[in-house]
Amino acid sequence: MTSTTPDLPPLSLYAHVPWCVRKCPYCDFNSHAGDPQNLPEDAYLAAILKDLQGDAPLAQGRKLHSIFFGGGTPSLMSPRFYERFLAAAERQIGFASDIEITLEANPGTAESERFKGYRRAGINRLSMGVQSFSDSKLKALGRIHSGGEAERAYSMARDAGFSNINLDLMHGLPEQTEDEAVDDLKRAIALGPEHLSWYQLTIEPNTEFYSRTPTLPEDETLWQIQDSGMACLADAGYAQYEISAFALAGKQARHNLNYWLFGDYLGLGAGAHAKITYLEAGRRSVTRYRKSRMPADYMKPRVHYRISEEEVSAAELPLEYLMNVLRLNAGVSAADFVAATDLSLQVLEPALSKLRQDGLMDALRVQASPQGRLFLNEILARLST
Repeated sequence: MTSTTPDLPPLSLYAHVPWCVRKCPYCDFNSHAGDPQNLPEDAYLAAILKDLQGDAPLAQGRKLHSIFFGGGTPSLMSPRFYERFLAAAERQIGFASDIEITLEANPGTAESERFKGYRRAGINRLSMGVQSFSDSKLKALGRIHSGGEAERAYSMARDAGFSNINLDLMHGLPEQTEDEAVDDLKRAIALGPEHLSWYQLTIEPNTEFYSRTPTLPEDETLWQIQDSGMACLADAGYAQYEISAFALAGKQARHNLNYWLFGDYLGLGAGAHAKITYLEAGRRSVTRYRKSRMPADYMKPRVHYRISEEEVSAAELPLEYLMNVLRLNAGVSAADFVAATDLSLQVLEPALSKLRQDGLMDALRVQASPQGRLFLNEILARLST
């Protein structure tokens, strides 16, 4: 991935759609239950287009190399919503010739004609939130689709012309056994998606599960699920390139890779975040922006859409960078660290040397070892002290 502007990282765009049919009990994202037949689509589109116009100068001459529509449930919006948004983004910022444009879709809201409309609008990648193919587990997770509906939605997407599809699956579900978790993976693999996101359910604050925690598998079962699942994915040709991301050859998620490689991204929509690099008088700085969280506030901002902006300090920058790149199996080189932060790796000593001695970090690269990838939180805690 290269930038069209020297020394600035590649630029992506994230656009947030904050509504769902209903809120899942494990979800801590900025999502709000809404009637699919009465969403304020036109008002939200007007707001997000105005937000885009205000943020376009942050591109600093760069074209977008990826766009991701996340949520919430972006597949609640019509193809016209995305057609108009993408036309404006291409006109105001510009697209790389090989731009990746991803839409998150809920199998419970899948419609054949909508998928065809999304494809015509320019969306070329789908990320489908399957989570499980077990009807009992889907019910426990509060999902609105069945396993069979997930498989039918996948077929609709293929029929609509999508040749790049990610399936989201969770494991460590309430009372899930090793066999059940592996069966989920096998059913996903049998469909033949280009990409799989496979990650463990975690209980987050401010969720229904946090106040009403279900019975989760014991640690021993979780380790067995991890080992068996990793073997299953590898046998099927899915290479792990990030903690929870597995892809067929050449099908890594370009948008997510840009996050993990500390690239820049615009953030549009309710609660969206952005990260932008600036080069001024030979100095590199990184600023993070955040937009109004509540949809009503976002659609009627008092002044502007940004509610906060904060420059990342030189002291914070190394850890900010490492929180992303250490998720990647390949890590980065020492030269990459210097180029992204304008700092020497010496700022991380002696903690870095001790992590290498303990076998948690690679000896030559800024890269967690296979063992270290199992203990990333510990690595980051030790690097931050």
